[in-house]
Parts: sequence; structure tokens; C-alpha cells
Amino acid sequence: MKQQEYISSIQMSRIFLFFLTGSSIVIIPSPLTHIAGNGAWISLLISLMLGMLLLACMMYLYRIYPGMSFIEYSRAALGKWITLLLLIPFVTVMFWHVAGIVIEIGYFFKSTMLKETPTYAVNALFFIMIALTARAGIEVMARMAAFLLLLMFGFVILVLVLVSNLYHFEYLLPVMPDGIRPILHASYISYGFPYAELVVFAMILPYVRKQDTYKVRKHLFAALVVNGLIIMLSIIGSILVLGPLAGDLKYSLYQLARLIYIQEILERIESVIGFSLIVGFYFKTAILLLILMRVLAELLKLRNDKLLTFPVAFICFMLSVTTYTEEVKMEQLVNVIWPFLNSFVYVLPMLLIAAVTFIKRCLK
Repeated sequence: MKQQEYISSIQMSRIFLFFLTGSSIVIIPSPLTHIAGNGAWISLLISLMLGMLLLACMMYLYRIYPGMSFIEYSRAALGKWITLLLLIPFVTVMFWHVAGIVIEIGYFFKSTMLKETPTYAVNALFFIMIALTARAGIEVMARMAAFLLLLMFGFVILVLVLVSNLYHFEYLLPVMPDGIRPILHASYISYGFPYAELVVFAMILPYVRKQDTYKVRKHLFAALVVNGLIIMLSIIGSILVLGPLAGDLKYSLYQLARLIYIQEILERIESVIGFSLIVGFYFKTAILLLILMRVLAELLKLRNDKLLTFPVAFICFMLSVTTYTEEVKMEQLVNVIWPFLNSFVYVLPMLLIAAVTFIKRCLK
């Protein structure tokens, strides 16, 4: 893949960490604790292990096909027509993937801070920012990621520290009151979102500088571990404070921020926390839009993928205001259909490419 923009392996790992953590840190704790109860952290650990296996597979292909994107090494392993057949559902789901994250942004604002603001207005504003960010290119986004990660992670840790006086460690027991089945059910959800999604990241790995390619593996695995740790801390913190209510209240980190009260000096800071968490939604969507533009540019053989920015963003905006306008249906999609869809559209093609590549190398 030819492009003029290059970033370091550290910068790529920051973008990867943002991609995995951005929206999941807000959304994931509630459904996991609702299904698995006190064992939600075990569910996350199981899905994190699956994510590591997928990352190992992705890095295997990155090593075998240096400097090539997902589409390029799919063509090398499977051929042009099979690749095209696999990419049709891949691209279709990516369009909805971008729209789906912004739908969640709209729900977040509608139920927390901007209850009277029309959803289409929130979505339109976000898509303008997302499109401009993606159009700026991966180098600019890599520089932005350093500051925005510090902002998002800093506020998450701040919330968990400031509510520490409300922790009840007895809420952590019993760990598995209903056995292993709810644990596995919850791990299915967190596997589908966010860990099965990491496959799309293979499209932009060639942006890493050649002299840094040998470092990418350890940096991406480190980012994956940090992602698992911060989400696990969020889940455990929610259980420690909210107990049985942790699974019934959406956006548990935001709910924790509402409980912060320190001697009439520090209180009602949930709006600040809310906007810092929105940064995660915004930046993850910008990364995903950049990847979608790269996929379409390679399929259409365009030299300049930035030409696609605003048309693609507009299509995704229209999807965000016309599909899944009912929150209940959206939740069912994320919890039931999305993990299966990701496995079929994202994970299966990568596993197929890896298997064919491995067999071909063994037969040589």
C-alpha cells in the first residue's frame, strides 16, 4: 500500500488503544454487570484472552506480508474475486459500524446532558467533527491521540479515586452466584464489542514506519493489556459503589461521577466527566471512518482517499438518523447480533487468510 503518511509504533499503539477503549469504557460495564453480576470482570478477562488471540493472528499476517494492508494480503492469499466477495459484507458492516457509534453518542446525550436537543442535531455536529478529523490524516490523529488519551484516562481514574469513600468490598461477593453460564454470556458480548472489531485495524498497520515494524507487536499487545485493565477497573469500581444496581444503570462511570461530593467544594462534576468520555466516542469513530475510507480507496483504486471523506460521512449520518431509532432495539443488536456479525464479517475472513497462508507456507 502506498501512502505518504507514516507514524511510529508508539503512536499506532495509542490509536489502537483509543480504538478499543473509546466507546467501550462507557458502554461495556453496564451490560456485563447486568448479565454476569459480580463476575463481570471474569467475563472481560475471557474476552480479553480471545482478543489477544485475534491480535496474535493479525500480527502473524503483518509479519508474513510486510507493508501490505488487509485487502492486499487477502488478494495475495485468496485471490482477487474471493477477496471481493469477502469485502462486500465487510464494507457494508463498516458503514453501519460508524453510524452505530454515533447513534450511541446520541443516546448518551439524550439520557444524560442534552435531553431536549434533537438527536439529529447532535449526530450532525459529531459527524462534522469526525469527518474533519479523519480528513486531517493519520499523522494529525496520532498527535491528537496522546493528549486525548491523557484526558480520557485521567478523568476515568479521577472518578474511580474520588468515589473510593463509597466502596463496599462486600459487593464483590459472591463472584458467581448463578454459575458459569452468565459469565460466558457476558464474555460473548465483550468479545464482540470491542475485541472482535480489532481486525479492521489491519488496514492501517502499513502506516507504521519501516524502522519501527519490529516494535509494533509488543506495543499493540501492551495497548491491549492497558485497555483490559482500565475497563476492568471501571467494572469493579461500578460494582463496589453501586452493588446490585450496577447492571441496571446505563453509563455507570457517568453515574459514579454524579455521586462525587467533597465538602461542598467538589460536586456535580458529571458534565465534565461526560464530555471527557464523549471524547472516546468521537475519536474512535474518526479512526473507524479513516479505515473505511482506506478500504473504499483500495477497492475503487483511488490514490486520494480524502476525496471520500464527506460523501462517506454523509451516508453514515443518514444511517445514524434512520436506523435503530428505538434504544431497546439498539441494545438488542449490540448484545446479541453484533458479536455474531463481527465474527462472521471481520474475524472469519482474517482467520481464513491466516489458515490459507499457513498451509501455503507449509507446502513450500
